[in-house]
Amino acid sequence: MDKLKEVLSQHKSIVMYLFFGVCTTLINIIVYYVCAHIINIGTMPGTIIAWSVAVLFAYLTNRTWVFCSEETTITGVINEMFRFIGCRLATGMVDWFCMFVFVNILSWDDIIVKAGANIIVVILNYIASKVIIFHD
Repeated sequence: MDKLKEVLSQHKSIVMYLFFGVCTTLINIIVYYVCAHIINIGTMPGTIIAWSVAVLFAYLTNRTWVFCSEETTITGVINEMFRFIGCRLATGMVDWFCMFVFVNILSWDDIIVKAGANIIVVILNYIASKVIIFHD
């Protein structure tokens, strides 16, 4: 048990990122499903709305619990948020591209594609957060 606590302590940011990454992915998929299947607004609008909600959730959780940002000035927080959103826009394009190509063009199952795309996006987002946004 002590060994497990030691490993978790050493890799706290990865463990927390994975936990909140799963939560963010679930939020993304649930919001997408509601938009695309219940409200019927379509694949791409549903993807964009789901992405927006997921990014807001991810910023708040990453800033607070994953990378424990100590930025407190308004300018610093705004810069951090713009870096976060900019990186998420870049990785969001991966999600949008996958949905467009694999769902709209190739007619694959949208929920499976959404889940697969989000695995790739979560990995890219962790790297961007460590290197560009929160600078451990």
